[in-house]
Amino acid sequence: MSRMPTATKILLHAIDDAYSNAAWHGRSLRLALRGVTAAQADWRPSPGRHNIRELTVHAAYWKRRVRERLGAAGGGGFPFAGSDWFELPPVSEKAWRAERDLLQSEHRALREAVAKFPADRLERPLPGFERRTGLREIAGIALHDAYHTGQIQLVKTLRKKGGSS
Repeated sequence: MSRMPTATKILLHAIDDAYSNAAWHGRSLRLALRGVTAAQADWRPSPGRHNIRELTVHAAYWKRRVRERLGAAGGGGFPFAGSDWFELPPVSEKAWRAERDLLQSEHRALREAVAKFPADRLERPLPGFERRTGLREIAGIALHDAYHTGQIQLVKTLRKKGGSS
């Protein structure tokens, strides 16, 4: 049985802190979504601004894209047509649960891909990219989760201060 390289352990720790752990920087993405109802997730701070549902599906999509860039796609396509930001079905608790489940399953699949990615390839360009390395993509997706968690926390605060639903 081989030991997991230290770099891989650090990257897994970073993506888990940003997504699911009680990290030193504050709430993780998963914890920020805990207790949010469908109506709350669908609330928009102002026209043209993203709501929590959109941010959640966007985060799931980019976990999938990073996994694909690492060469570990599979399991069918993304369930929403398009890329980056998506038209979502009408809000319901069932749809919102499915969107959170999608985020969870994409995180699990990303985590598996990172664990299997060869540590000796972390600093080499990924196929089809000049500047994108495995290290940059994996660290970047952890930062992406942290960034959008901050946005979600802000939307929740704005809703409490002046929104409805």
